[in-house]
Amino acid sequence: MLVLVVVLSLASTKSIAPTLLWCALFALAAAPGLVAPERPWPARIGWLAEVIVVSMAAATPPGEDAAVHPALLLSYLAAPAFAVGAVAGGLELAGLMVVAVVALVISGALQDQLGDLTFGLSALEWTVVATLAGLLGLAVHRLVRSRADAVEPEFVQAARLLTQLRTIARQLPGGLDPGSLADRLLEELGQVAPTDRSAVLTGSGGGRLEVLTQRAPGRVAWETSFDADTPLADTWASQQPQISSRSLDRAGSSGPVSVLVLPMITGVRTVGLVVLESDRVGAYPPAVVPEAVEVVGNAALRLETALLFDEVRGLATTEERQRLAREIHDGVAQELVMVGYGIDNAIADLPSGSEAAESTLRLLRTEVTRVITELRLSLFELRSDVDRHGGLGSAIADYARTIGSSAGLRVHLSLDESTARLPAAVESELLRIAQEAVTNARKHAGAANLWVTCEVDPPYAQIEVSDDGKGLGKERPDGRYGMTIMAERANRVRAELEIVPRAPKGTTVRVVLGGKTRQGTAS
Repeated sequence: MLVLVVVLSLASTKSIAPTLLWCALFALAAAPGLVAPERPWPARIGWLAEVIVVSMAAATPPGEDAAVHPALLLSYLAAPAFAVGAVAGGLELAGLMVVAVVALVISGALQDQLGDLTFGLSALEWTVVATLAGLLGLAVHRLVRSRADAVEPEFVQAARLLTQLRTIARQLPGGLDPGSLADRLLEELGQVAPTDRSAVLTGSGGGRLEVLTQRAPGRVAWETSFDADTPLADTWASQQPQISSRSLDRAGSSGPVSVLVLPMITGVRTVGLVVLESDRVGAYPPAVVPEAVEVVGNAALRLETALLFDEVRGLATTEERQRLAREIHDGVAQELVMVGYGIDNAIADLPSGSEAAESTLRLLRTEVTRVITELRLSLFELRSDVDRHGGLGSAIADYARTIGSSAGLRVHLSLDESTARLPAAVESELLRIAQEAVTNARKHAGAANLWVTCEVDPPYAQIEVSDDGKGLGKERPDGRYGMTIMAERANRVRAELEIVPRAPKGTTVRVVLGGKTRQGTAS
């Protein structure tokens, strides 16, 4: 909360002294709730003080070199409004909003800002938003109270477990990232037993294994099926380590090899397998196996917890995307359609000789149509996901075809996908990167052709999106944010992202998982 005030105050004043003053007042206003959060009255006093201080700060006249108007500070009003609605109830929410309106009017009058259109519109807009946030909090408050008898035990237990999990995740040195934990496990095993290639495989629930991570000098096509001719099925079923002289690399090995397969067990469940391979015969004598089993046993519970946390996070993300899609479709999208119909009616009712007004309205109608099209494409992107039966390549191809058809782009697809699958969380992040690259090409590049290449051979994957548009250029203000998002997603799954010019023109976005980025660009 304080960070928001600091950032917006700096942007609106460009001066340290006023910023420090407002930050000090804001900290003083929030102090009652921080000092005694378990008591209701200090929290109520803090909420009222926060509303008054924010209203006063928002009414401050902007500086000459201000980047934004101070009225943007009013966006914070949603926070205390939601808190009051969720904790205190409807009566106190109404009182808080009355205080907010009075504080805005008085502050605006004292600072001669009531005639400022920016301040007036912002005050109206954020007061409405804060009221809606308060009503949302009130709905949450009533829902919890009305369903307390029926679902309270389950929700209380779930909330307690998730709170504990969040606290533990913050305290762990490596967090709860499955890939990082698996990498650490292979590193520890490398100190116990000699390995030239190693991998951690987890169950996907579809009769196959997924390669979570590997340590190898090059690409390895790991066996992921429960074939009776491999030690994978025996290890999974018996929960006992298996030693073999047959490589689990589907490409085969030209020389002698030693293989050790270790089960990852929590309770009575097998959650994954660890594969160690060495090019030396007899690399895993019986004396080494118990020590390796102990290392894997110590890491099994940590890794399963991380996988469960990742799954819960994925489910929550998917549900939130679907919820946003429904709200946009039923709210803003429908309202924009009605605005378009209203413009059509206005054009039809214009008297003869109003060519200028008709021209303006038709331009406005064109812009509304464009915005509606963008919203529909955004809805399609929100609803798109990787089908567990279709795969990453199919999801990317469907998205590229749909977007290309709507934008008049000629789409060239090249898909090379094995039957093995990447972890669901990794596939989702790679799909979002591909979507962002396709969207950038459609919105900013002015391209006529789009080349989409997808190669998936777990744990390796490479996705490449190229266009023949105007290229990166020196100024791409709309594209920089998308590039940052793609970089963050690639870093999340430990993939390499490369955004380079394409010869003779255009841009290539390439993301590589589990290997070095290949040289060259699409043609």
